[in-house]
Amino acid sequence: MIDKSYTGADSILDSLINHDIPYVFGIPGAKIDLLFEQLEHSNRAKKPRLIITRHEQNAAFMAAAIGRLTGKPGVALVTSGPGVGNLATGLVTATAEGDPVLAIGGQVPRNDLLRLTHQSMRNAALFEPITKYSVEVQEPENISEVVANAYRAAVSSKQGASFISIPQDVVNAGVTSRPIKPIPDPILGPASPVEVEKLANEIKNAQLPVLLLGMRASSPEVTKAVRELVRTANIPVVETFQGAGIISHDLEQHFYGRVGLFRNQPGDQLIKHSDLVIPIGYDAIEYEPRNWNAEAEGRIITIDDSPAEIDHNFEPERELVGDIAQTLNFLTPYLLGYQPTNEGQDYLETLRTKQNKQDLPPVIDDKSQLNHPLSIISALQYRVSDDMTVSVDVGSHYIWMARHFRSYEPRHLLFSNGMQTLGVALPWAISAALVRPNSKSISVSGDGGFLFSAQELETAVREKLNIIHIIWNDGYYDMVKFQEEMKYGKAAGVNFGPVDFVKYAESFGATGLRVEKPADLGKVLDQAFATEGPVVVDIPVDYSDNVKLGATILPDQL
Repeated sequence: MIDKSYTGADSILDSLINHDIPYVFGIPGAKIDLLFEQLEHSNRAKKPRLIITRHEQNAAFMAAAIGRLTGKPGVALVTSGPGVGNLATGLVTATAEGDPVLAIGGQVPRNDLLRLTHQSMRNAALFEPITKYSVEVQEPENISEVVANAYRAAVSSKQGASFISIPQDVVNAGVTSRPIKPIPDPILGPASPVEVEKLANEIKNAQLPVLLLGMRASSPEVTKAVRELVRTANIPVVETFQGAGIISHDLEQHFYGRVGLFRNQPGDQLIKHSDLVIPIGYDAIEYEPRNWNAEAEGRIITIDDSPAEIDHNFEPERELVGDIAQTLNFLTPYLLGYQPTNEGQDYLETLRTKQNKQDLPPVIDDKSQLNHPLSIISALQYRVSDDMTVSVDVGSHYIWMARHFRSYEPRHLLFSNGMQTLGVALPWAISAALVRPNSKSISVSGDGGFLFSAQELETAVREKLNIIHIIWNDGYYDMVKFQEEMKYGKAAGVNFGPVDFVKYAESFGATGLRVEKPADLGKVLDQAFATEGPVVVDIPVDYSDNVKLGATILPDQL
């Protein structure tokens, strides 16, 4: 019999409450079910809302999206064996891409750990290489300590996933120790004032400095500081995919696009031409330095809250390490009235013309039933307001969206740009709809990636969430297809059969819509945006221009 006094499950739940966890995503099972009982039925006034998912991997994706949107760890809770194993892709994605997550997995009782028994495996060892913190609790009195340390590991820079394995008898055991309350995060100061002043002088002496904004520049505090710096100093800016939205409407004249995956964008040309690149909150996994600094000739000075990872293509002259926002606030007054040189401004005008041309959608072909990517982006851009969140899956559509879809608020345009993990869009959109209930949540996927997590449509319907999921449908794993064709002249392993996505959506209780011809695109999207609850929109897409996505610009063309 389970002890009816205060148990390990109580200690876990009260620890989560003390850390202000708003949601727990997961699927129950025998090894962890007492905690689910407490989440569902305890009379605690302030407890996390339990969201049951249809797959543990998607629970991890949803928790990671909470982390990315809020900066505080989202929580995934699963049972032992395959329940734990299914977390792996979600947790490695979170750790790689800087999304704080606290994952809790059930485990067999301690006396079964060394036996070949039902669902017994080395949970903590499995996750040790792909998380920041991975432990198994052996003593019930230590539960709250472990939760506190796992939470702190997840939220500290570089943010990522923590994993806790808890044997069934530890969950069920009596506990006498009080749950630990959260300790305030250490407050970092700015980087060295001497180094800040040196950087200001380097910027003033440069012909054409450029800011490269990355994932850790997207917090509200850093975004505010970046915007004030750009307003003051008139420095051109390039974003990584995960830095999307840091530059606001009023600063758009300083924005020269996003860089990632292929080295052929105006932003790449600007970085190559610049005589001083200043990465702010940038992580190498967002866009490897070997791509944007292939010749290893760029002058680099970084601003970050942690030391850089050095390689042959990323050798900063100096690193300004400290609280990023405070460092930028300290730097900004030194640059009052700064302007790039006349030569630098002339080059920026040339880039601006090129950037504007590449964003123009083609004229609609009345004979075609397919929609050009830029037409879809233009129609979507017209209907998406700044408060809406757009979550983008991986595929050819992700490259088009990252290059051409504008966003003016940070953490409102989401990409998987470290692991490039298929299936993230819909689970991320579910979390965005929970965190931002007063605006539409839009997710975008290909027809291949959608079915990696499409079962969560039921979750969206059950939770009555206002989500619009847009499918770019071409019948292939197209991001693989066009790259194989570029390399080998033909593709392999990229074909699959058709799915009626309208009927699929309707079978879950969602609304299903299809764009039958390009002229109807706007009308169908208007209907989707006017519909309450989850909507799936099937858009046949023309990817014939995909070869342009991967065209490489050689160094002498930059």
